[in-house]
Amino acid sequence: MSSVRIALVHSWDPQEIVLLYRAGGWWKDEYDPAEIPELIRGSFAFAVAVEEESGRAVGMGRVISDGVSDAYIQDLVVLPEYRSRNVGTGLLEALLGACRAAGISWIALVAEPGSSQFYTALGFSPMEGHVPLIYGGES
Repeated sequence: MSSVRIALVHSWDPQEIVLLYRAGGWWKDEYDPAEIPELIRGSFAFAVAVEEESGRAVGMGRVISDGVSDAYIQDLVVLPEYRSRNVGTGLLEALLGACRAAGISWIALVAEPGSSQFYTALGFSPMEGHVPLIYGGES
């Protein structure tokens, strides 16, 4: 396999990002790929793992933040064939670096079931006594 580099970007091919969201199981048919550019621009930081040989994105992650106080890691995903190659670690380190460079020290995320060991090995810890919640009502 070719090498992979991590890049913080302000835009990327929407179809490649859709493929990554699909790989994470987070893309729904009713979503509009035309909204991907705004999703990237609206993120505090957006990182892609780029396969050097092809130039295609094989992983991504983003940070949601006001840029001052708190930050949330979102949508960290790596294509299955690139997992266990430190691609996810590289993405997370790039996103954490963007937060630290802005002076943000409170950084959180909601981990997928079974993935907490990956995050705890990189300095995250469970927020004891806190429960993640999601809004499920109609808009």
